[in-house]
Amino acid sequence: MIKDDMLIEILKDQVKPALGCTEPAAVALAVARAKELMTEQVTNLHIKVNNNILKNGMSVGIPGTEERGLDFAAALAIYAGKSEYGLEVFKDVDQKSISEALSLVKSGRIRVELDKSKSALFIQVTAKGETEISTVIIENAHTNIVLESLNDEIILDSRNGLKSVEENSNGSSDLKLKILDYTVRELVDFVDKVPAENLEFIQTGIDMNLKLAQVGLFEDLGLGMGKHYMEKANDIDKKAKAYTVAASEARMTGYPLPVMSSAGSGNHGLVAIIPLSIMGSELGYTSEKIRRAVALSHLITIFVKVQLGALSPVCGCAVAAGLGCSAGITYLKDGTVEQIESSIVNMIAGVSGMFCDGAKIGCAYKLGISVDAAVDASSMAMQGMRFPADNGILGGSAEKSIENLARVSTEGMSNTDPVILDIMMNKC
Repeated sequence: MIKDDMLIEILKDQVKPALGCTEPAAVALAVARAKELMTEQVTNLHIKVNNNILKNGMSVGIPGTEERGLDFAAALAIYAGKSEYGLEVFKDVDQKSISEALSLVKSGRIRVELDKSKSALFIQVTAKGETEISTVIIENAHTNIVLESLNDEIILDSRNGLKSVEENSNGSSDLKLKILDYTVRELVDFVDKVPAENLEFIQTGIDMNLKLAQVGLFEDLGLGMGKHYMEKANDIDKKAKAYTVAASEARMTGYPLPVMSSAGSGNHGLVAIIPLSIMGSELGYTSEKIRRAVALSHLITIFVKVQLGALSPVCGCAVAAGLGCSAGITYLKDGTVEQIESSIVNMIAGVSGMFCDGAKIGCAYKLGISVDAAVDASSMAMQGMRFPADNGILGGSAEKSIENLARVSTEGMSNTDPVILDIMMNKC
């Protein structure tokens, strides 16, 4: 596969629709698959997850409902979930399935447990019926089912040579890692030269995310942050921020519309796409130019996220999608490769300390901060300003700065998630 084709494959693999927060959706996906392996009704569930999954599933709304929590998401998947939908597992939810799920949760037959031995993304679902028991395990990526068993008979186990679901569909579960074979300069060169028709699929994500933003702006959801920012939006940058916040607020409250994700996260997709689409249209850029800028935003987001890990102690909306967004803004405004690299470095200099304390309505505010920072980082870069390598964790290049950022997250903040989760679980 030539390098340009590889990047298209990576984009199509990492830019997918998601309905609701991706962590409850991933748990529901595992439950739906465990249910499908059985020939009888599921009566009990035992779910083990790592701290990031638990952290992001505690306070976020479940699409199409007024409920929250991994236990409810799991119960809902029993009655309305289909694994074939992937991260849109909740799209068949109706009032009947909601009532049935609530009854199951109240019965106490769903147990969600933290597995402290797992640091990377991990979900294990054990489903029991009258006579059958099935197990499904997801690891390392939200849709990466690595094990399926029924009544102790292994059906699939990628850890022992049988291909996982993600490997079967994508050719390799490590496809996204191949982006590390590229430099930022090569990613920009690709976006410049790739035939326009090869990026037409990017428009689907733009339309999808803007549709949810409209919901957040015109319906009474959450705290009304989107409306608040829109009332103060006296320039293009503030309008872009308002739309992004509104979409995230709608998503975090569980509004039943999908978003186009980026690097495994719906909120990442909102930051990577919406500001560029709003700025591009308001400034009169062509749809093709906007799609190219969004494609670069996605690629930089993926490039950073692969190094941070699927779930991390730092807020990926800021330190992954925010970097992508800033690079995309600079590209949209005809910045040079050096200015695009400077945008990335400037973002790391500013937002590298934002941590993730779970998925919840407050994420919308963090997305707004990310958009503000992305605009500022790009503006400084376009004026020839770039924070020097002697500033904190910055390196001599954009790539080295990203590598240092990832090291701080994976090594330096190894105890951050457990502390955050302990606080969240032991509030008065």
